[in-house]
Amino acid sequence: MRTKELTTISLMTAIICILAPISIPIPFSPVALTLCTFALYLSAYVLKPKQAIAATALYLFIGSIGIPVFSGYTAGFAKFAGPGGGYLVGYLFLVAISAYFVRKFPDSPTLQMMGALLGTLATYSIGTFWLSKVTNASFLSTLPMGAFVFIPLDIVKIFLSCILGRKIQYYLKS
Repeated sequence: MRTKELTTISLMTAIICILAPISIPIPFSPVALTLCTFALYLSAYVLKPKQAIAATALYLFIGSIGIPVFSGYTAGFAKFAGPGGGYLVGYLFLVAISAYFVRKFPDSPTLQMMGALLGTLATYSIGTFWLSKVTNASFLSTLPMGAFVFIPLDIVKIFLSCILGRKIQYYLKS
């Protein structure tokens, strides 16, 4: 890997680590609204799929060793066993799918946003499945607090990241 690629991966990891802890607790859900997904959507525009996965994995590693970069400025490997653990793992799928669509359809913001939405649905699926296991509830009963509540804000984040991400791509190419 070239120095520029490593620097860009490190920079995106730092951006994820800065934005991810910013969260809004939801009274009826053990999982908070965060800016992490926004940072992940942006990384899909800035990085190639493998690089986006590397930046996300590095973020997860940093949080797992105790640096407070998870939602609400929390940290530790135990977060993976908690209600939000499935979402943390799902982030890898989110960036892989999103970055693939960004690279596969460079001239179609609509398809890029669809890719981000598919990646988000993968994250919701994994996260909600894990949430159902941790809370000892059915998958269907955890959908409202584990997925449905996040949809409106994630759609806004996808739209904004597409606009900003495409501008960042333009400046990186010039």
